[in-house]
Amino acid sequence: MFDTVFHRPQGLLEQLAQLQQALSRSRSADGLADGIRSSMAGSFPTINIGHSERSIEVFAFAPGLDAQSIDVTVERGVLRISGERQPTDRGSSDSVQVYAAERWHGRFSRAVTLPDEADTGSVEAQYRDGVLRVSVGLREAAQPQRINVQ
Repeated sequence: MFDTVFHRPQGLLEQLAQLQQALSRSRSADGLADGIRSSMAGSFPTINIGHSERSIEVFAFAPGLDAQSIDVTVERGVLRISGERQPTDRGSSDSVQVYAAERWHGRFSRAVTLPDEADTGSVEAQYRDGVLRVSVGLREAAQPQRINVQ
């Protein structure tokens, strides 16, 4: 009896609208990923991954770091970027009150699974202007080859 009083039958469109609202709430302020390959909101450093004909390119956006504090390793087909971001100086005076502190500090680590065609023996990393660029070469067999037609 109470089921019919409190829960009226819903149509398909109402159920879909409720599902869409639930999904929107789950992706917003609580930091869940926006897509199947996305990471949690607030992950540091943020990364972009792409490829060219000869390499896989990973760009990690990590401003305010010293290049010596960043570790880049490749092990068992996983590229790992890790390090530590030091806290910023809040001012020379102890009388400064901080109302908002949005800059995150502490240890960080991000991992990227590399495809089978990646040549882990051919990895280069450069850090410049707050952007870490890691270039992982592709094996010869994975690179496009021009075939002469006779």
